[in-house]
Amino acid sequence: MNQPPSDMTTQPFNRRTLLAATAGAAVAAAATGHGYGASAKADDKPAAQRVVQNGRIHQSIVQWCFNPYWDVEQTIKIAAQLGCGSVELIAPQYFPLLKQHGLVCAIASVDMSPDPPFAKGFNNPKYREKVLQATRASIDAAAEFGWKNVISFTGMREEIPDDVGADNCVEGFKQIVGYAEKKGVTLCLEMLNSRDDSHPMKGHPGYQGDHTEYCIDIIKRVGSPHLKLLFDVYHVQIMDGDVIRRIRQHKDYIGHVHTAGNPGRGELDDAQEINYKPIMEALVEVGYKGFVGQEFIPTRDPLAGLKQAVALCDV
Repeated sequence: MNQPPSDMTTQPFNRRTLLAATAGAAVAAAATGHGYGASAKADDKPAAQRVVQNGRIHQSIVQWCFNPYWDVEQTIKIAAQLGCGSVELIAPQYFPLLKQHGLVCAIASVDMSPDPPFAKGFNNPKYREKVLQATRASIDAAAEFGWKNVISFTGMREEIPDDVGADNCVEGFKQIVGYAEKKGVTLCLEMLNSRDDSHPMKGHPGYQGDHTEYCIDIIKRVGSPHLKLLFDVYHVQIMDGDVIRRIRQHKDYIGHVHTAGNPGRGELDDAQEINYKPIMEALVEVGYKGFVGQEFIPTRDPLAGLKQAVALCDV
């Protein structure tokens, strides 16, 4: 996962960038009467039948991916219909609506507007106060509703050496993790890929925390159970691979999981290389009790793709 600008929600950057990136495809689909163009109509009221049957993997929908097609309320309704327990990375104003539908926000966003939150993170002291303030606000919003996780990022390198960036992250997290602990909230540091430069939400060139072990080292040095890893399978596959072995190796440090197909960050289908069923089984095997957030960018009918992904992960 990464939160949109806001890797890691319904912030302005997400609407501008993601809609711009998908506008051509959506217009073409609508013009031809095929694909997912029709799903983008504001007056559509998509409905879905329950897909989750086993429930050993708690599933969540990452709202920004479906923002061009469904508003937040529609996404919440679809999540409930499918049997998913969460819609995540949405603004706090929608938290009461989640409660009304019996859902949670598996991981809360951090508002660094006008910047995407992954650009200015804990690695750069000149952004420290703004990052701490935004993170504290998210912790408060999550704690008020009983949500357990808040997303966090290293930030971009900006010519900061990797060892210095890691030291800065440790220092910064130590200034906030105690507050998170008091509020019953866990910060989840997301590893993002820096390899894919084809789309603003498919990769993040220049992001410092672009390897799993780099982020794990920061987490271990902070030494709090209230700082964990956001294990985004898509990003891990691109940068490190060996996904199942890494899940087993780092099981005690994984606080949240995201999915998407690779290459392309599309659906979890046969057109991509990640074998999600055994990955989900590995999460069950290691006793993972958190949520798995579906964070792919639809390339076809979004509801059909989401139903396929939810069914595949319901091991």
